[in-house]
Amino acid sequence: MNEIEVITGAERLKKPEAIGFLLLSSFLTSLVISHWGMPAGMMLLIIPMIVVFVAVIFVNPRNGLIAVYVLNFLALGLYRYITVIPWGLTVDILLVLTYLGLVFRAFHRKVEWGNARNELVLISAIWLGYSLLELLNPEAGSRVAWFYAVRGVSLYMFLTVPLVFILFNKLSDLRLFFLIWGIFSILGSLKGIQQLHIGLDPYEQRWMDEGGASQHLLFGELRVFSFFSDAGEFGAAQGMAGVVFGILAFMEKKSRLRLFYAIVAILGIYGMMISGTRGALSVPFAGLFLYMILRKNKKILIVSVAVLAAAYMFFNYTYIGQNNATIRRMRTAFNPDDASLQTRLSNQQMIKGYLTARPFGGGLGSTGALGQKYNPGSFLSKIPTDSWYVMIWMEEGIVGLILHLSILIFILGRASFMVFFRLRNESVKTPVMAMAAGMFGIMLASYGNPVLGQMPVGILLYSCMAFMFMAPRLDREETLKNKQIKL
Repeated sequence: MNEIEVITGAERLKKPEAIGFLLLSSFLTSLVISHWGMPAGMMLLIIPMIVVFVAVIFVNPRNGLIAVYVLNFLALGLYRYITVIPWGLTVDILLVLTYLGLVFRAFHRKVEWGNARNELVLISAIWLGYSLLELLNPEAGSRVAWFYAVRGVSLYMFLTVPLVFILFNKLSDLRLFFLIWGIFSILGSLKGIQQLHIGLDPYEQRWMDEGGASQHLLFGELRVFSFFSDAGEFGAAQGMAGVVFGILAFMEKKSRLRLFYAIVAILGIYGMMISGTRGALSVPFAGLFLYMILRKNKKILIVSVAVLAAAYMFFNYTYIGQNNATIRRMRTAFNPDDASLQTRLSNQQMIKGYLTARPFGGGLGSTGALGQKYNPGSFLSKIPTDSWYVMIWMEEGIVGLILHLSILIFILGRASFMVFFRLRNESVKTPVMAMAAGMFGIMLASYGNPVLGQMPVGILLYSCMAFMFMAPRLDREETLKNKQIKL
């Protein structure tokens, strides 16, 4: 009888080739660290991990999309700790690798490319096409600035939406999407709580000292930013999580899921408040308003109106909790005479005069940090945008702004129509209502802060759009499954 010889890992290491490889690797790593420092040495050590990770994506491209969702939360925050890696671009690389994985997968297994043949993908292509035409804008001063700006404005939408239709097109995938979103929202709020009550770690403090304090330390009070790019994005993202998961928790029947969703919602709202982002308050207000309309339930309508009215009266007509810095800053969002608001309105009047003869704007990347870096001294680079829509208006003109708003309103309107007239199963209808409410909240919050196209809100929102568009098919499949169970 032949015995199968099993060679263990320890036995393999005894061979001269393995020992030589380990010695050579150690020597090269030491050499790299001595010349270029520890970060470079770490990069050399993780190269094999990167190779394995790429192979995992090629074997199953779904892993690539899951990795995009994870890195979507962490990428910009990781830059505070490891500065040698362009973390923002790693999301782009992951999206491209996922598409390459699909292409290679198609050689030996069928890929449902037809799932991406729909209105939302066409809309995404139109919006990207308009952004590509901005390369021809005579006002544009830098092609490099255009490259960095187009990613958040339209490229991520164009790349993310088809992947969701192809790889995440089942109700179980939607639940997995919520699970990933919920876990990182909880972690985000916990990190924010640590920053507020324990303090910043050395890397975060260095980031504050290098310029972050100008926006995140107001009157001696910290505006919490967690592991997000800034406090504005943290507040909006957590407010969106509070709305979406609050609605899911309210409608969920399974006790464990309801508890998980409730924890995400509560921590999300708390994270929104400690961010000190006044514009983020519109997310729960607008989200709850749309939800009570979509729900068409008198009891829910009465309770929702009462909650909204109580919150409005608390912030606008009382001074309760005025000694708390978070509540005090949130209360200024209801003051029409607020100095910050008046400054924004004054800036918009100047922009209006400048853009009257420029219907296509000043070009992508002509405002904000990109404008100051690549178009220093230009008129638009000197004016803070303070708003996603004002940024679109300045960079892509009134034509681009109208197109962008039309796209957002169409997507939200279609989702609302489906809830009202087409969807029958609560397992599909409830998530669509929750995502629509979250989207509406972000749309309003984006007037006060440029949050819509940033990570993580942008990719989360584009994925929600895809799920809302595939809802009718999911609803039909759920109806058929229920009929089969009854039979």
